[in-house]
Amino acid sequence: MPPKAVKKRPAADASKAKAPAAKKIRIGVPIKPDPEFNRKTEIPSKAAAVEENVASLKDKFIKLFSEEAYKTGISNTDLKAKFGAAFSNLVPVINELTRESRLVMSRLGKNELFYSLVSVEVANKFTGLDTPARMVYQVIERAGNMGIWTKDIRLQTNIQQQALNKIFKALETRRLIKPVKSVNSKAKKLYMLYNLSPAKELTGGVWYSDLEFDHEFISELRTFVMHCVKRLNGGKGVTLAEIQSKMVQAKVSRIELSVEEVQQLVQTLVYDYMVEENGENSQGEVLFVASRKVTSMCEFSWWEALSPDFHFRSIAFDDGLVLAPHEPHYHTA
Repeated sequence: MPPKAVKKRPAADASKAKAPAAKKIRIGVPIKPDPEFNRKTEIPSKAAAVEENVASLKDKFIKLFSEEAYKTGISNTDLKAKFGAAFSNLVPVINELTRESRLVMSRLGKNELFYSLVSVEVANKFTGLDTPARMVYQVIERAGNMGIWTKDIRLQTNIQQQALNKIFKALETRRLIKPVKSVNSKAKKLYMLYNLSPAKELTGGVWYSDLEFDHEFISELRTFVMHCVKRLNGGKGVTLAEIQSKMVQAKVSRIELSVEEVQQLVQTLVYDYMVEENGENSQGEVLFVASRKVTSMCEFSWWEALSPDFHFRSIAFDDGLVLAPHEPHYHTA
């Protein structure tokens, strides 16, 4: 059966073809957007906003350590209370400061973290130190001005002595720690932070020089105190503050003594029956005078006093003490 013939559609009239719709142009609005305009009104990216938030938290976190209550550090609990919901965002701040050696973390109790801020100068000294060296530094730091023995450092850090000696040398070179000795154990070495002054319990205070008791220095000071007691105020009494002021004025001591240290000197003279208390002044301060030479009380009758040999007799006391004739007797009134 022959195929059906397909009728061809007549060609469309070009004049009747539908023309494309004309673009509407609003007056006053440019067709192409201005690149500079887009650049000025560009919305900050999410990464930039996060970076700005971290920088703001970092400043707030560092400023927190300038407060009086947190100058020595802040616990994790107090940190949560300070920052509230923003506490979780502190993680990158803490990590950044730790990498910069500006933040030191330690354990307060069993589980409580404690954060301490380090100055920029100290942080620069920490650059390049490994974890064991930082651990040794923290152990020494906790000891304060009493220092800590090398044996105790080894027990707390569990670091072998050979490796520990290298760490000590590295920290000493950076002027982070220093070795000191104690008057009680001169053969042993202990360590403390470089910027701390040893406690009096270690050095012995002003009465020691190079860990030795300075007898000559103390003897000179005792002589000067006796001079003050006899000469100041006409010998009628002098206070500890007046003695201390005179010492500063005369520059008799290589270091300035406190009133408490002057009191220790005066007390040694009291024990030697060279100085005694003599009432108080109008401000309630104790007055010290030179001890007086007095004869002891003895019982005798008037006719015994008239006896020709009275002055040549010995005096016997109840406790068995016997004073020979004309023997001087120092007695505090």
